[in-house]
Amino acid sequence: MVVKGIANRFSIARNGYGDSFIHPCKKIIIQYCNWGGSSQGIRQFLTTDKLNNIASKHQQIEFEIVKKSGHPVITGWYNNGRHKPICVKNMEPMEINKKLEILLTSSGDILRRYTKNDNVKSLNKSVRGIWSPFHGNNDATPSV
Repeated sequence: MVVKGIANRFSIARNGYGDSFIHPCKKIIIQYCNWGGSSQGIRQFLTTDKLNNIASKHQQIEFEIVKKSGHPVITGWYNNGRHKPICVKNMEPMEINKKLEILLTSSGDILRRYTKNDNVKSLNKSVRGIWSPFHGNNDATPSV
């Protein structure tokens, strides 16, 4: 008799259920030019304590600062293997802070447009649960 292994021996990972939460963003790379005019805002952003406050709030994310010629770019690397670059040339420090928050709160998935005809995608068969006749209102009297 041949013994076969179980095809899927791992459970489906559901981020946020249970005791642990794994942040989808694992690394942020901030690339700027040391002398370029389009990097003026990112240089101001780096000299203030805004990046230190964000880095202390998100300690599970690695922050890397790279001096490289060209326009400044903030790139977020995610656990699913994708990355999202955002060009921040000629932006003020407050705008750069908003763009950095977008990368931190993003999941890294491809942006998709959903229409009203799309079905609900869920791990459960029904969003409302299983229906039974016992779920109705018990106080209702039949109308005659």
